[in-house]
Amino acid sequence: MNEGVEWALHSCLNLSWVEPDRAVTAAKLAAFYNLPTAYLNKQLQALARAGILSSTSGPKGGFRLARALDAITLLDVVIAIEGADEAFRCTEILKDGPGGDPTVDYRETCVLSQAMRSADLAWRRELAARTIADIRATVEARFPGTPERTRDALVP
Repeated sequence: MNEGVEWALHSCLNLSWVEPDRAVTAAKLAAFYNLPTAYLNKQLQALARAGILSSTSGPKGGFRLARALDAITLLDVVIAIEGADEAFRCTEILKDGPGGDPTVDYRETCVLSQAMRSADLAWRRELAARTIADIRATVEARFPGTPERTRDALVP
């Protein structure tokens, strides 16, 4: 995964502590972690296209969460940033190897392909089972001052 996934996840979490009627600019979100604004803005726009964030332009514009926290899974964010493709792409090199058969679908019969697809599915299930609400609850339990510090930094 590229770093944009991490940035997008943290941005969603940080936006969860901002009042729902308040928008936060990409510049403010980027400055929070000293990230390049233009690159973070691309990630935020991808989240907006996926319906995870909403975007408003103008002097009071910026980004806010578009869904309830328990309706945003970690997988939703990963897919918004990385796309829905599986991590492993079998190119069926066995077709060209010794004893290869061009009529066989090696994506289905190759043991390595099956193992990689199984691992990808397990990873996706785990990400789909965790929401931003879950992450927020854990952060608040472990680091109770985080919501207030985040809010103070993002919304003066």
